[in-house]
Order: sequence, then C-alpha cells, then structure tokens
Amino acid sequence: MVFSSTIFIFIFLPIVLFTYYVLGKKIKNYVLLIASLFFYAWGGVDYLKILILSIMINYIFGLLIDKVRDNIKLKKIFLSMGVLINLALLFYYKYYDFFIENTNSVFNTNFKLKYIVLPIGISFFTFQGMSYIIDIYRKDGKVNKNPFAVALYISFFPQLVAGPIVKYKTVDDQIRNRKESIEDFSYGINRFVMGLAKKVMIADILGSIADNIFNLYYSGIDTPTAWIGAICYTFQIYYDFSGYSDMAIGLGYMFGFKFMENFNYPYISKSITEFWRRWHISLSTWFKEYLYIPLGGNRRGNVYFNLFVVFLVTGIWHGAAWTFVLWGLWHGLFIIIERVISKREWYIKIPTAIKYIVTMLIVILGWVLFRADSLEQAVGYIRTMFGMTNVGTLTFEYPYFINKKFVFWMIISALGSTPFISNKLKKYSGNKTFELLSTIFISLLFIVAIIFVVNSTYSPFIYFQF
Repeated sequence: MVFSSTIFIFIFLPIVLFTYYVLGKKIKNYVLLIASLFFYAWGGVDYLKILILSIMINYIFGLLIDKVRDNIKLKKIFLSMGVLINLALLFYYKYYDFFIENTNSVFNTNFKLKYIVLPIGISFFTFQGMSYIIDIYRKDGKVNKNPFAVALYISFFPQLVAGPIVKYKTVDDQIRNRKESIEDFSYGINRFVMGLAKKVMIADILGSIADNIFNLYYSGIDTPTAWIGAICYTFQIYYDFSGYSDMAIGLGYMFGFKFMENFNYPYISKSITEFWRRWHISLSTWFKEYLYIPLGGNRRGNVYFNLFVVFLVTGIWHGAAWTFVLWGLWHGLFIIIERVISKREWYIKIPTAIKYIVTMLIVILGWVLFRADSLEQAVGYIRTMFGMTNVGTLTFEYPYFINKKFVFWMIISALGSTPFISNKLKKYSGNKTFELLSTIFISLLFIVAIIFVVNSTYSPFIYFQF
C-alpha cells in the first residue's frame, strides 16, 4: 500500500484517523500499532514475520542492556550482539545473493543463489531498531518495557517503508505522552497534500521520461537526450523522496508525532558537503551519530578514512549492487577533496555560481550511477552525455522529448527545488486573507493530485527498494 493510492487516501487513512480519535487515550498507541502492522502486511504477509522478528530482537536486547546498565563490559557485549544480529538479518535478506554472486565470480566457485525477495523497508526499520538499543546503551533514551510501544516505534506506518529514519531518543517521549492539536492536524494535512502533489504531479511525470530515455540508451540516443534523461531523474528522485517524506511528516503531525525534516533544498548546495547536510538528513545524521563519531569523527584517527568508511557504507546501504557502492564512494571522494581544499585561499575565491554548477554536475553524474542498471550502462551513459560514444544509428534525438508540457514541468521542478517561492510567501504568514487563500489552494491542489492518482499508470516510490 502506498500513500499515493486511493485505497490509502480514502479508506485506510480515514478509518485509522477515526478510530484513533474516537477511542480513549489509553489505546491510541495500540490502534496505531495494529494499523501499522496491517499496512506493512498489505505488501506481503510473509514480510510481517521479519518485521516482528526485528521488533522482538531489539526489544529483548533493550531490556538486557538496561538490566546491566552499571556493568560497562557486559553492556557492551549485549549491544554488540544486538547490532550484529540486526546487521546479520539485513545482510541475509538484502545482500546474501549479491555476496554469493561476487564470491562465485572472484573465486570461480558455484555456490547456489537463494533469490531472496527483499522485504520492503528493511533498511529503514533495521536502522531504527539499532537506534533503539544504541540510545538505551548511551542513556539517551529510556528503555520501554512495554513491547507494544517498542513495536510501534519500529513499525509506525508513516515512516516504516521509506523513512525518514527516526532516532529513538527523538520520539521516546512522544510515544509515551504526546498531545494532538487542531493546528498540528491542519499542518499535517497541508504537508501531506504538498507531498502527494510533489509525487504524482512532478516525480511521476519526469520519472516516466527518465525511464524511457534510460531504457532507450542501448537503442541509440544523442548527447542532449542523455542529459535530458539525467536531469529528469535528478528531479524525479528529489520530488519522489522528498514528497514521500513530506507525506510521512504530515501523517505524523496528524497523530501528534513530530519527525525531523528530511530535505532542505539540496539542489541549491554549493558543495557536496553542503549537499549532504540538505539531502536525506535523517540518514546522514544517523551515520554521523552512530558510525562517523564512534569511528573517531574529526577528533580521533584519520578523518579521511572515517569519511571513506561512512560513504562506502552509505552506498552499500542503498542497495546490493556495485552501482550503489560506487555512487557512495563518488560522493565520499568529493567530500574528502572538499575537506582538503576548503580553507585554501584559491578555493575560497571561486565564485559561488561556479561552485554551484560544479556541485550540481557531480550530483547529476552521481545520479546516473544510482539509476543505471549496471556499471556498463552507467559508464556508457556518461560517455554519451559527454559525446564520447560513437553511435552508428540514432533511434531517438532530443526534439522527440521536448515539448511545451516538458518545458512547463522542468520550470516548475527547478523553481520548486529552491526556496525562492517559500521565501516570497513568508512575509504573508499570519495574514488572514493569505491563510484563506492558502486553504483554498491546498484544497484545489488535493483535487488535482487525486485526478493524477486516478489516471496514473506509473507511480513507483524509488526508496521502497531500500
């Protein structure tokens, strides 16, 4: 079940909201837990047992770590065991076949593949589970002896399958005691509608163009067409993922939860370092707090090695393919380079516009790696982008894809990926006429988005695969 489906918007969500607010406070968490487990099981009942197993593992180790909280050595042992079991579960379902394939290739062995179907959202709920036991170990969060409360934290449906990743210490108090308000509920609706519009009105439209071009690559495309495909995918993945995050955050507000922001206009960044402060913020902060700092961060060990490890793991986290690994290392390489030159006088003097253009070029080329079906396609596609491929026959040339509709959505996408419009509207905040017009706009936007939902035959969520 996806947020941009009629069954979610008109059946599942209204039923859950009605039940949640009609029943008493004491069972609200149980309502959300049942709804969350049902939501996850909708994608396959077999997946549910994996989610429940993850919940049980982290609940038990949370209790064990808390029980021996004054015994540092034993506490570390239990934490290590809990983290390793979490990672083993993730490895088996996400990376086992990838590992076997590469082992067979390198050592000429013949181990059999299991063709394991990847459970939806396993990377997200595994990281949340580890956050639970790590925060208890660090005493940043209190152990919750109610297994249903722990289950709700790990399985809460708004951010279960595609984030944002919620650290336990940030929602511990909200799970135990939170207050809903009309203002928060109203904000949640607005945020959900904006996210829905991003997804079905921009991401899906540009995504279909990007998919067509990447699929036509082997048939022969010219250089401008290759750039069109790369740029469309650049906008698609932003509006797809940020749209989902907006919907998740909006849903959280409807039930009294406040999740951290996951995006902050990443495409206005003037460096890759800044890009990662603005892109998938919940993941980058997770790695910073639970991997980069424990490795030594800026203070201990080799900072460049620490950054290399973080971005290697970032690539691996995104998928069991060498394209994802290289995508992570690609970003890590430029993070390290920027750290080396950031205080050099010549670098400081580089005009902001040039820094922005270079950053976006690095990001776009990285997205080609991320999107490509194989390393071969990624390299060939990038060569085509720079006119380095001799194509005998061009099946498609750029005029085929450029029309008024395309130009319109590209302008909307470019404007929407900057804070230009929101900054202009801030000065009207609190104005009653503006608030009324905003309500009317959101209502109309919802109607238009629903029309897109009903008529759409293409609406994948990119980050569901992770």
